[in-house]
Amino acid sequence: MHTIARTHSSHNYGFLLAIIYEITNRQQTSMKQKISLFTTASEYEKLPYYSFNAISLKTIHSYSETPNMNSLTAAAVNETPEAASGPKENPYRSILNAQRKAFMANGVLSFEQRIAHLDTLKRAIGEFKDPLIEAVMSDFGHRNEVETIATEVIAPAGEIGFTKSKLKGWMKHRRVRPTLQTLGGTGKILYQPKGVIGVMGAWNYPASLSLSPLIGAMAAGNHCMVRPSDLSPATTEVMKQMLAKHFEDNYITVIDGDVNASIAFSELPFDHLVYTGGTQVGSMVMQAAAKNLTPVTLEMGGKSPVIIADDADMNRAIESILMGKLINSGQTCIAPDYILIPEQMKERFIELCSENIAQRYPSLAQNDDITWIINERHFQRIQGLIDDAKEKGARVIQVNPASETIPEGKRIIPPTLITDVNDDMEVMREEIFGPLLPVLGYQKMDDAIQYINDRPRPLALYYFGKNNQRAIDTVYSTTSGGACVNETMLHVSHNNMPFGGIGPSGLGGYHGFDGFVEFSHKKSVYYQGPISPAKWIKPPYAPKAKSVMTWVANKVTG
Repeated sequence: MHTIARTHSSHNYGFLLAIIYEITNRQQTSMKQKISLFTTASEYEKLPYYSFNAISLKTIHSYSETPNMNSLTAAAVNETPEAASGPKENPYRSILNAQRKAFMANGVLSFEQRIAHLDTLKRAIGEFKDPLIEAVMSDFGHRNEVETIATEVIAPAGEIGFTKSKLKGWMKHRRVRPTLQTLGGTGKILYQPKGVIGVMGAWNYPASLSLSPLIGAMAAGNHCMVRPSDLSPATTEVMKQMLAKHFEDNYITVIDGDVNASIAFSELPFDHLVYTGGTQVGSMVMQAAAKNLTPVTLEMGGKSPVIIADDADMNRAIESILMGKLINSGQTCIAPDYILIPEQMKERFIELCSENIAQRYPSLAQNDDITWIINERHFQRIQGLIDDAKEKGARVIQVNPASETIPEGKRIIPPTLITDVNDDMEVMREEIFGPLLPVLGYQKMDDAIQYINDRPRPLALYYFGKNNQRAIDTVYSTTSGGACVNETMLHVSHNNMPFGGIGPSGLGGYHGFDGFVEFSHKKSVYYQGPISPAKWIKPPYAPKAKSVMTWVANKVTG
């Protein structure tokens, strides 16, 4: 069984938490020994890309002198709990306390107040759209403006519009039918705001992956603290200015800073915590939240497969697959990760796919339509996947129509098809999160389904084929966070459906009504009528009580 090692977002403090995880589970090995294992020249380069978001080698070595670290706080302040003079106050606790105090003082926000806040957020996005676009460009080095406008401006603004149009209906108390035991009474479900929601965003869509859960939290009537990724500092700064201008800190605030800020943030006793990032770090966030009994929503990733059936429209499938794979240069949590296709169709698929890519990107070096890889570490990681596949016998086809040499400093990876792959290759063991597309042949559909089911559950699954029943059977025979038939990725934009993963790809879900519910307390309220059945269930019991109850028990169990 393979494990998912890479996911779609910032993994704000993955390496530090990985170190802590190792130490707390293997006390007999000192931190210095662990660091020496990780930082040898060869092993250092193999570490997951999310391990280096904000920690330099110098910082890592400073931790190596700290034995027996057993808490995130100790790691953050670079001291052991024993050496500390006392418990360190979380630097953001005062903000949380202020928000909680304001939440209690203001009471449950009305429909009109929530709409007004959503309108304000929408105006703020419009006002700051140009600085947001520039900031995202700065964080990536280069990112296509069309993709940025669509994902970072239009998507959250559209979600606000949808939320506003549905919110009154969502907020209504829902009456439920009585049961035999509650005849004479009525039941209702109330959606109450939880309180203060913590949002940990992601770097690959640095504005929208913080704004989308924020929209759901606001619609549910909560206050919110937002911690964007430390890998997108320019976008974080713009968002901080944008939200500070339009909202009070005791309602919405943005927390910036380095990896230590992320650690402290995860330790706060929120009423709900949303994390978008990697499976490995998501586990650590969940452990930190568990200490406060904080409910969590984890949006992670995985190796999202594509199944192409023998009756699929090949050209249509390729159009959709490349849209999903190449937008943001593959740095998307639900991007198609690998292709499963009938063996006899594999070479034709590779040929048509190469032609389509060449039409999309006739040049690479000076093409404004190409988004760069987020940073040098991630760039080298993807290049390492290619090199590893080549060394282990894969056929690598890089589509570079003009045969250009990419200038040094431009973090551009040509769209790359990889075939003749096997499970020993890193590209088949880790989420790719880049413009690489492995292509595997299969003999029978059952083989493709078994291949998927033998691996960790992915965030998305994509099926292409004309036979609707086979599509339904495939979707039901596999387990994934979501799925599309004859399309990729667009399920995430359907606000009437929840978005989320399962198992290693996530926990919980949001968007639309499901986001409203995720960030609400679903309270059951029972209203008793004039006659209560409880009066018949009290001592001293009538002589016939046992015989009557026995008769009822026989009826309900028989």
